[in-house]
Amino acid sequence: TNGHNVHLSLCPNPSHLEAVNPVIEGIVRAKQNHLGDAARARVVPILMHGDAAFTGQGIVFETLWLSELEGYRTGGTIHIIVNNQIGFTTSPASYRFTPYPSDVAKIIQAPVFHVNGDDPEAAVQAARLAIGFRQQFKRDVIIDLVCYRRHGHNELDDPTFTQPVMYRKIAGHPTVLTQYRERLITGGVLSAADADSRTADCREILDAAQGYARDFMPRQPVFAFGGLWKGLGWAGEDWSARTAGPAEILTEIAASFTRVPAGFTPHPKVARLMEARAAMVRAEAPGGGQIDWGCAEALAIGSLVLEGIPVRLSGQDSGRGTFSHRHAVLHDIETGTEHVPLDRVRDGQAHFLVLDSMLSENAVLGFEFGMSLADPHRLVVWEAQFGDFANGAQVIIDQFIACSESKWQRSSGIVLLLPHGYEGQGPEHSSARLERYLQLCADDNMQVVNLTTPAQYFHALRRQMKRSFRKPLIVMSPKSLLRHKGAVSTLADLTDGTFQTVIDDPARSGAPEAGPRLDPARVTRVILCSGKVYYALLHERRERELDHVALVRLEQLHPFPYRELKELLAGYPNLRQLCWVQEEPQNMGGWSFVEPRLRRLAPAPEGMMPTYIGRDA
Repeated sequence: TNGHNVHLSLCPNPSHLEAVNPVIEGIVRAKQNHLGDAARARVVPILMHGDAAFTGQGIVFETLWLSELEGYRTGGTIHIIVNNQIGFTTSPASYRFTPYPSDVAKIIQAPVFHVNGDDPEAAVQAARLAIGFRQQFKRDVIIDLVCYRRHGHNELDDPTFTQPVMYRKIAGHPTVLTQYRERLITGGVLSAADADSRTADCREILDAAQGYARDFMPRQPVFAFGGLWKGLGWAGEDWSARTAGPAEILTEIAASFTRVPAGFTPHPKVARLMEARAAMVRAEAPGGGQIDWGCAEALAIGSLVLEGIPVRLSGQDSGRGTFSHRHAVLHDIETGTEHVPLDRVRDGQAHFLVLDSMLSENAVLGFEFGMSLADPHRLVVWEAQFGDFANGAQVIIDQFIACSESKWQRSSGIVLLLPHGYEGQGPEHSSARLERYLQLCADDNMQVVNLTTPAQYFHALRRQMKRSFRKPLIVMSPKSLLRHKGAVSTLADLTDGTFQTVIDDPARSGAPEAGPRLDPARVTRVILCSGKVYYALLHERRERELDHVALVRLEQLHPFPYRELKELLAGYPNLRQLCWVQEEPQNMGGWSFVEPRLRRLAPAPEGMMPTYIGRDA
């Protein structure tokens, strides 16, 4: 109303009640970051809710809670509850025990304006109060718009079956338009003719728009790559990227591992770990050149921030890492002061933010996904404490991450780290449910990897930001491999290599850790596997001194590397048996996804079928 332009983003929402709430908050936070809006005054999130959903959907509570946490604050959200006093066919007495649906917001002591939906001017005043409070205090505010639904659900359902008394009252209740018209005429603000003219003009505009839409069926323009997305586009055939990191840069990053502020006293065990990690990068140091998983991750993040690419990593206990492998945040044992080495490698670098999130999966992953939608130039990583914790965020994965490009032409480069592996500790927290993600895979919608070397992880993270497109990346991240003596990489693997979708048997090239050199002509069986089971197979082959078995690692399951795998298998001219080995039970893991794809690739003899080896279903 003051003559300035306002940019409105209307965000796509699947028909999963309230699921979009944290996604909106993540988008807003990213926009505020981009605009340098430290006061959080220029971008305002507005969320519209149903009354039954606001009470019943736990993600509402989680999103309200996020609003008060520093790593997720957006300066206050305006919540509008469209309080129809019904949930599909369920009456309020069945879905809440409190007087108002807004009572759940008492956890953050947000002010609530209860307003009669029959009074348009009161609704406008409530909106003015809400935005005024939000801009002044940067806190959430609620408008409880007490109203009713004149017709059934979607205006098609018959509500008289279940709420006959209520809908008998509604049928005899004058509409908002009728009431307001009479009020204005009675008050002398408008004449009856003027009111009728305005109503007719509005109806004419709406009818004309509907007629145009029906006649011409205009195709909605897609603005997928405007704004911050300019210069990026859809993925083509080439998914590779130059991901090698210069040795001098990696050495500089390693030096920051052990550099702490003056007077800072790190934990002695952590100090030794950081010293050892720095030594991994120095080939001449004792144990040098043996880069482990945590070191490779730190080098990947450090190299990105030095190239001006900010990195955001969040999750439950992500600062230290569930398995005490990361230690991205150092704590002074005397004062509790925190120090993040990768955020202090050199002046002028991009920001590295690592957050220990609240104990939420649904809202936190939704928030991070929203960040990735709005800022493609920031690496956004969400880490589950254990891979199966992602079960709690399945709606975000199913309804947003796997399909937003197909449904709404919105790309995302979000990374999910899901600790996975059967380490003999029982049924809980062993499986990240690799099979579920593979069932969601089609049309190159996302990447699913199960990696075996730190170098592969290094290149996978950097690859996310080094291409001209963005795709979600699902990582079956390791547990025991974090400290496995065989799961190490050299500095050259990081400085000269690139990501490999398939890794051939290293014994072919005479790598000492793989056992005796393998003659491809003697190989009659190829065992194809993915993830940590490779190291068990390698150990067993060495123990048995087998020279007719080759071990091939499928590092990327989707998009499935048909061409690379076909070329690799062609290098074994006397192949007679192709086996898939996995640690997961037969109805889980990669088998059901891989098997039909292997049949398309099965080499001679004619009709040879791939064989499953592993646990029973």
